[in-house]
Amino acid sequence: MSTSAALKPAAAQPDLAAVKQRQHGAWSSGDYAIVGTTLQIVGEQLCEALDLRAGSKVLDVAAGNGNATLAAARRWCDVTSTDYVPALLKRGRERAAADRLMVEFREADAEALPFADGSYDVVVSTFGVMFTPDQDKAAAELARVCKSGGKIGLANWTPQGFIGQLFKTIGGHVAPPAGVKSPALWGTPSRLKEMFGDQASEIAAEPRMFVFRYRSPEHWLEIFKSYYGPMLKAFAALDESGQAALRRDLITLLGEFNHADDGTVVVHSEYLEAVITKR
Repeated sequence: MSTSAALKPAAAQPDLAAVKQRQHGAWSSGDYAIVGTTLQIVGEQLCEALDLRAGSKVLDVAAGNGNATLAAARRWCDVTSTDYVPALLKRGRERAAADRLMVEFREADAEALPFADGSYDVVVSTFGVMFTPDQDKAAAELARVCKSGGKIGLANWTPQGFIGQLFKTIGGHVAPPAGVKSPALWGTPSRLKEMFGDQASEIAAEPRMFVFRYRSPEHWLEIFKSYYGPMLKAFAALDESGQAALRRDLITLLGEFNHADDGTVVVHSEYLEAVITKR
């Protein structure tokens, strides 16, 4: 090793606690449930991929407003739904009550789950745990609370898909936290193998498509900038000209993915559906 290399200062480690606090503020802002409820089909498909059986103990981590939670409860599972944003748990409770589904709701941090080792037959997360700042810690927690022979089911946006590119576009205007891994890495088989390989007897991962359907590009943008916390915060961090530039880039991105030719939005957004069997 050269002297210059030896004297080179180590890269500063990110303050993950501060990042988590900012993320909590982002997901608590707006009303993610307005967007989240449109994603219900993903939770239903994940439960089918897991071949959920009635009576299974299921934990939904970073559950948001409860898409996978409700899907599992509809299959007569014993479901615990967790998130660190109380307002989202409230929306999940309202939905469960409307459908008369029995679900336990608990406030919990995905990086420090308040459950004993091997407590659950199945652990799920749809577009939730992927946003944790400490990815390895969150993955370890999912594996810890899942019993041996149990399954971990995940739905995560891919880097090349629409939402992955959405975050890349936002990052070009508002820099993401330095040193923090991209959430979209959870949407790659290689990263899942890094995080779960030692704990898994099998990792089955398949690319899937979710289709966003909105009245128009302007309608999509208005919904996302008003209710989707990360985008709301991005616009709030920019001045008027910066907001206009971000708006232009987002509409351009939407146009690249939009399959509709009638003025509406039909955007195919790739995600990775993973079923991980714990050793």
